[in-house]
Amino acid sequence: MRPKEFVDKYYPFAKITQEKTGISAIAVLAQGALESGWGKVAPGNMIFGVKDTDGVNGNEQLITTTEYTRSIKNPMPVHISSVPVIRNGVKMFKHKGKDYFRKYNTPEESFTDHVTFFIKNKRYAKALLVKSDPYKFIDEIAAAGYATDPDYAKTLKSVAKMIEKLI
Repeated sequence: MRPKEFVDKYYPFAKITQEKTGISAIAVLAQGALESGWGKVAPGNMIFGVKDTDGVNGNEQLITTTEYTRSIKNPMPVHISSVPVIRNGVKMFKHKGKDYFRKYNTPEESFTDHVTFFIKNKRYAKALLVKSDPYKFIDEIAAAGYATDPDYAKTLKSVAKMIEKLI
């Protein structure tokens, strides 16, 4: 799906989420766009790539993904590869493998679950203080360790700027 199609399809859900929680629709939609490749990789309405930690209750799916860690040990249940890389001057490992991700009956369930994650996790308390500002919110969730990609905030802000032009 093209970026404009993604925005047209999912912005209404992001807006509803913002109205319910105060978390910026731009920030939420940018995360969905980045995590799903603008909707190209969203099986089971999995817009945000939320992991399923137990992998046993029927609301999960095993999907190929990439993670960055400082450990050579691949953190995923199914290992495909691990390659040393330098990211922002830091030696890390780029791991490819399969991990369990949640699936949803509707896109709205995915959006609701995603923002609930921020609200329930104390490590995002600082992000919730700036939840209406998409760029500050992005900085804070990245600082709190939302993603393993060390360039997450920079990349996500770029996506948010693109979305602002499309709405």
